[in-house]
Amino acid sequence: MTLCVQDLTIDIAGRRVVDGVSFEVADGQRLGLIGESGSGKSLTALAVLGLLPETATAGGSIRWNDRELIGMPDRELAGIRGDEIGIVFQEPRTALNPIRTVGRQIAEAIRIHEHIGARAARQRAIVEAARVHLPDPEHIVDRYPHQLSGGQRQRVAIAMALACRPRLLIADEPTTALDVTIQAEILELLHSLVDDDGMSLVFITHDLAVLSQIATHGVVLEHGRVVEQAPVPTLLTAPASPITQGLLRDATATLWKPEGRA
Repeated sequence: MTLCVQDLTIDIAGRRVVDGVSFEVADGQRLGLIGESGSGKSLTALAVLGLLPETATAGGSIRWNDRELIGMPDRELAGIRGDEIGIVFQEPRTALNPIRTVGRQIAEAIRIHEHIGARAARQRAIVEAARVHLPDPEHIVDRYPHQLSGGQRQRVAIAMALACRPRLLIADEPTTALDVTIQAEILELLHSLVDDDGMSLVFITHDLAVLSQIATHGVVLEHGRVVEQAPVPTLLTAPASPITQGLLRDATATLWKPEGRA
């Protein structure tokens, strides 16, 4: 299945915030949307699943498996969300429901799309919890989000997104709120799961160093427009646009710190 975004525009309260964004994600491809805060990368991802704010209007075309998603009735989009396309948000603390066990939340998409009972859904939740390497999955599914660490909550969010084995995963800065060690573990987990399932990936980040660990191709956004598209090795060695050059400097500064500095 292929995702094709063509001349996407997004207006919010009469102001254009995404202007003519185009890119394509082939089956099994790992693509990164990268840019500074306010570049429009997250809004672009939300537009794919029809999750834009009520004040936003999308134009252009977003086609998934030859189906136009812009203007698709929400009932039809609901059949795609979680089943064919999964999404992981940046901050699991706000993405998870604090008054429901994590097992129920992992199983929710399974129950909606596969129409199975509560007992079978709980067993599936345990399987999915184990798949994302949550400790003691038989018991952790009965806990609430506040009883888990930040890294564990993000693993729950990944399990929720992948429970129905979607063909495309959108990951919206899923490691930004985590410390460096946990960040590396989550990136390794995502890389492994994407490879195992043969799914496509759209990974959103402001960090070129992170992008280099997970994606093969990058689309650079600035002020809602695409300024550069290239394989990730090219972005790392021969960035063409000033914004990409700045992102590379930031990544280099993160990866190399003089001895004695924090």
